[in-house]
Amino acid sequence: MQYVILAVLVILVIAFFVMVWKASPYWRWYALTTASLTMILAVVFIFPTAIVLKSRSAWHKIKEDLETRYDGAVAQQKVLNFGDPTDPTAGPGAVDLNQQLAQLGTEAGRHWRGLRVSNIQDRAITLVQPPRPEDDPAAGGDDNAPAPADGAQQTLVPGELVVHAFADQPRPGFEFPVPNFYLGEFRVTASDANTVTIEPTTPLQPQQEQVIGNRQAVGWSLYELLPLDGHQVFIAAGSEPDDENLFGRPDEELIRSLLGDSVSEEILQSYMRDGSRATPEDPIETVWNKIEFLKPYTLDVDSPTQSGVLQGGFFDGSGRALDSRLQHGGEKGVQFKQGDQLVVKQEAAEKLFDEDVAKLIDKYYVRPLNDYRFGIRNIRLRLKELAMRKAELEFENNVLQEATRSSQNLLVEYQDEALKLEQDLAQTRIETEAITEYIQTLESRVKETRETLVRLYRSNQEIENEIQRVYASLN
Repeated sequence: MQYVILAVLVILVIAFFVMVWKASPYWRWYALTTASLTMILAVVFIFPTAIVLKSRSAWHKIKEDLETRYDGAVAQQKVLNFGDPTDPTAGPGAVDLNQQLAQLGTEAGRHWRGLRVSNIQDRAITLVQPPRPEDDPAAGGDDNAPAPADGAQQTLVPGELVVHAFADQPRPGFEFPVPNFYLGEFRVTASDANTVTIEPTTPLQPQQEQVIGNRQAVGWSLYELLPLDGHQVFIAAGSEPDDENLFGRPDEELIRSLLGDSVSEEILQSYMRDGSRATPEDPIETVWNKIEFLKPYTLDVDSPTQSGVLQGGFFDGSGRALDSRLQHGGEKGVQFKQGDQLVVKQEAAEKLFDEDVAKLIDKYYVRPLNDYRFGIRNIRLRLKELAMRKAELEFENNVLQEATRSSQNLLVEYQDEALKLEQDLAQTRIETEAITEYIQTLESRVKETRETLVRLYRSNQEIENEIQRVYASLN
């Protein structure tokens, strides 16, 4: 095509000069010069103009490509931030994940991971934070800790803070070590930029003393708050709630890998069934009802008083929020409209049923969550009671063992006496048999003697009678 255009251009130039040559007799020299220069310049500037147009076309294409990529990047950023509503398997967006991460951070409080034991003296334990690369996800320290004021000494952990210590262990699939053993509750007595000294607030259990004393805990993690139990933690990634699973499909492989070797099968099944439909055999405290409101209803969810998590926990005795970060904040509470659905405990549902406010849709089994803060204290008290009971049972066992030994000694003595008595009994039986036989012999001889005497007596009587008759006949 470019050769055709070039040929047309050559023909036009030739035609122009032919026409100029024809018109030369009638034009003046400056008109001819001007026309010729104009034609020459037009022909010369055609080439840079073509180059500019070609460059502009290339840049325009690049602009269109960049606009297309920009629109794609904006759409991709929107999907990354808020998720893809058309793809249920895409998972939540970065905004939701940041909110979930912030929620987990609020529940977990401040934490310091990757600490190592440097010294143990009496009750004081000194932990040090080893130097690590900045991009190491297992590096210790609290990322949310405020920067120290000018002139203030930087500390790894705030002084006098009560923390909970865990022993870390690397696990497959995790970027950093995971706590696997509870070391106890400690108070920070001293701290600087890289070290912290802690002391236990209560006497440690023998297992904890053994792990700490033998330095079996390679890595230490300090947490301001004990972890909160939850349902979503054990749900498979990408699983969504449905009519069969209230929270989503439980991740059986994860549950068995974390709890399979340390809990009973009954507890393991409670994690497996969490959020599934309830059965008639389920305890009432594990049954939650999915209800639908029949009329507008207002529920007060905020406690009249506010307190920090470390002072009063997250909720009061009636289940209303104490922490200001969890409170709804509205003066009228949470309002429900007709047709709204909610999942509540069976006791609360029955109250709404009695008021004709809601109707039952379905029942689900919900695993009761563990309150580790009070659970560990109760376990510690229970262990103390069991230790006291163990001491009592050991004392009673010692008494029983002593009584058993005395009984065994008496039994040995009685066995010797019983053996002698058995020997005497056997001899007595032999003698009794001999005496009995002798008595029988004597009785037989007495009987024979008696019969002989009777016979002799009768014979003597007959002789005496005969003598009397003879004597009578002689007289």
